[in-house]
Amino acid sequence: MTAARQPHILLVVENVALARDHRLQKQVSSLHEHGYRVTVICRSDPGNERFTGAGLRTYRAPADGASKLGFAREYGYSFAMAAWLMARVFATDRFDAVQVSGTPDIYFALAAPYRLLGRPLVLDQRDLSPELYALRYGRRDGAVYRALCWLERRSYRAANQVITVNASLREVACTRGSVPPEAVTVVGNGPVLDRAHRRAPRPELRHGKRFLCCWLGLMGPQDRLDLALRAIGHLVHDLGRADCHFAFVGDGEEKDHTERLAAELGISDWVSFPGWADQDQAFIYLSTADIGLEPNMEEIVSPVKGMEYMAFALPFVCFDLAETRALAGGAAAYAPPGDARAFARLIDELLGDPARRAELGRTGQRLIEERLAWDRQEEAYLGVYERLLGSPATPAAGAAAAAVGAAEPGASMAGNGAAGAAAGVAGAGARGVASDADHAAKGG
Repeated sequence: MTAARQPHILLVVENVALARDHRLQKQVSSLHEHGYRVTVICRSDPGNERFTGAGLRTYRAPADGASKLGFAREYGYSFAMAAWLMARVFATDRFDAVQVSGTPDIYFALAAPYRLLGRPLVLDQRDLSPELYALRYGRRDGAVYRALCWLERRSYRAANQVITVNASLREVACTRGSVPPEAVTVVGNGPVLDRAHRRAPRPELRHGKRFLCCWLGLMGPQDRLDLALRAIGHLVHDLGRADCHFAFVGDGEEKDHTERLAAELGISDWVSFPGWADQDQAFIYLSTADIGLEPNMEEIVSPVKGMEYMAFALPFVCFDLAETRALAGGAAAYAPPGDARAFARLIDELLGDPARRAELGRTGQRLIEERLAWDRQEEAYLGVYERLLGSPATPAAGAAAAAVGAAEPGASMAGNGAAGAAAGVAGAGARGVASDADHAAKGG
């Protein structure tokens, strides 16, 4: 079978590069390995160069918005670039289906002309824009909030199939979005089992302390790192525990603010911010740590970092929220939502109880292996495309050369802006990008 006869799927994501989006990496890998051809449109990033397995079309990342006007500029630029790249891809190598990843809920409009041409739209709903707006600005009214709710409804109604990460988001799709239950599929975001194995620990990551606690991810306001830092302040200054180091591994818009808050709380000697970590670096931290931290306060979020902790038999402390408890069960210690002092006490108790740490770790690892790993979720994801496009007749391994393709100008367009993007995608070949689960970030 030639590559042209294989179903071709276009994946579009706005707010993160392939190199930093583990869910997208896993989706690319699963589709490619099961015989689909894949093209990805996303932000440029030096780390994208590491991946093979799909055609990559990138555009220069805009400045991250810090205000409402800044967000409008960021999303407007990204939308325009994605629309241009989609048109170029369709002109040179027609795709059979489009997947867009929310948020923001504006990309359904990109797929509208292609739906008229019979190309189905899949919405991978990872988060809820109205809730994120309310969390950031503390309000659920006004023109912006109403617009976000309208865009969310339009996104749901435009989609042929909706993918969500948990049952809470599935319920939102069916109720707020009026999506038929049979058109919504829950696909979790757990790690790939054969990649999430322990590395040799590095004692120097403890910074001379007896214990290490770890947080991994993209640092956004919804991650509530302020609560984690206040818990550490209480642990150190009020409970008197000074034998643990805390590493916040990652990057994002809240990193500078988080570092300043650590200094204000007088805990800089116990806290480090080593920046973004690739997969191996992140897994070394997880292999060295004694406890994971998850201060998220969103009821509807299934924390990705929680699953990564569990894969490494690492117990973690979190707030008692519906989807967090549904995910982790007996693998975590739960504080009342928002109670930083209780969070600190749980850290203190776990550090003093190695037997309980081991028990929680074993429970989490078992949940990953039996239910939560991507290996257990992949079938549901592939089933969405089988229902829309049918099963490819041959595995991707048999057409690897066609899937990867020859290098083209588009392979080096990242960072060259609109002109570079236009020139870069004009060729017929596709540069390889591929998937390898990376730690760290979002998300969650």
